[in-house]
Amino acid sequence: MNYKLWALVLLFLTFAYQSFLKLLAWRSAENPVPPNVADVYDPETYRKWRAYHGEKSRLTLIEGAASFLVQFILLAVNAYAAFAGLFAENVYTQMFGVLLLFTLSDLLLLPFHYYDTMRIEEKYGFNRTSKKTFWLDQVKEFLIGLGFICFIGWLLGAAHRALGDWLILVFAAGMTAIMLFFSFLYPFFVKIFNKFTPLEDGELKERLTALLERNGYKVRAIQVMDASRRSTKSNAYFMGFGKMKTIVLCDTLVQAMTPDEICAIFAHEMGHGLHKDTLKNQLLTCLQMLILGVLAFLTLRTPEIFTAFGFSQINYGFALVLIFSVEFALIAPLFGLLANYFSRRAEYRADAQAVKEGCGGSLISALKKLARENFSNLAPSPLLVKLEYSHPTLSQRIDAIESGKGAQSA
Repeated sequence: MNYKLWALVLLFLTFAYQSFLKLLAWRSAENPVPPNVADVYDPETYRKWRAYHGEKSRLTLIEGAASFLVQFILLAVNAYAAFAGLFAENVYTQMFGVLLLFTLSDLLLLPFHYYDTMRIEEKYGFNRTSKKTFWLDQVKEFLIGLGFICFIGWLLGAAHRALGDWLILVFAAGMTAIMLFFSFLYPFFVKIFNKFTPLEDGELKERLTALLERNGYKVRAIQVMDASRRSTKSNAYFMGFGKMKTIVLCDTLVQAMTPDEICAIFAHEMGHGLHKDTLKNQLLTCLQMLILGVLAFLTLRTPEIFTAFGFSQINYGFALVLIFSVEFALIAPLFGLLANYFSRRAEYRADAQAVKEGCGGSLISALKKLARENFSNLAPSPLLVKLEYSHPTLSQRIDAIESGKGAQSA
């Protein structure tokens, strides 16, 4: 079997599918806006959104093509094997060589990231990132990404060399543990990029604390993140495990939302906790890691794959390149289809919790503000929503919230 040809064909198929989704998103700008969200943008802002959406869509298409070409060329000319040959003939140093090149190849996409942040986002008034902050972020992301993938490569190599055919379960369990571990460490990683300050005492803090504690949640802290250093866009989320959580509010959100709207957003987030949506997502993560384990097992049992790309023996770094860029990338859309379906159902349940807390009207106004501030697509293609969206559309969510409010008042 010509493994190199098959890998290149699969890489192309993945690229073609992703390009189809991006084109579908681009064409969504022509869709009519549903009546219940027609007030999100005024006519002038909507024209601005369409221009912004068009520029972002064009850039993502070009960036996707560039990323595909880089990986296609690196695989086609056996560049990974050649680069690994520059390092000492040791299993792990040559693994590091492959993963270093894989990470460095992303640097070729930096011009696209720079243009997106410093040109498009700047042009439409969203960017607040200085050039210094942008480049510092890139260095941090590069170092963290290289360290992370090298650790995964080491885990793969250690599991395979020590346990052989037990690799599937051990690697899957190890990857799951890593994902959970990094989720636990997320509060520490995010502080590398942002500053956090306690929310000032007052009405908002009291209402958020009372809302959560009324439903059995103990709040470790309520922090405000300096998101405005990089963007005008808003967000809010929980951070931490179990019922001892930290509330994180972007400072842009605090400035844009009323206390009622912020409480509505967190009633929604609390709904995720009450329905154990995080736990369910972790179960899906376990399934995903099991699939990675199977792919790793099959890849490492086929030495001919490595010789087809110029290696004289198995290289654990190159195995990861194939698994992430080719093998899992091909089946990820099928997994994503299932995961996104359950995610959209979870969003409806969380919205229903906000309605139950008497926050339905405030949630609608908050969601409209978030859509306006984040320049969201109000009328994405129904096919795109099914294939890629983890959240229902704003129009669909408002319909469900209104129905829930009607049932509650009946």
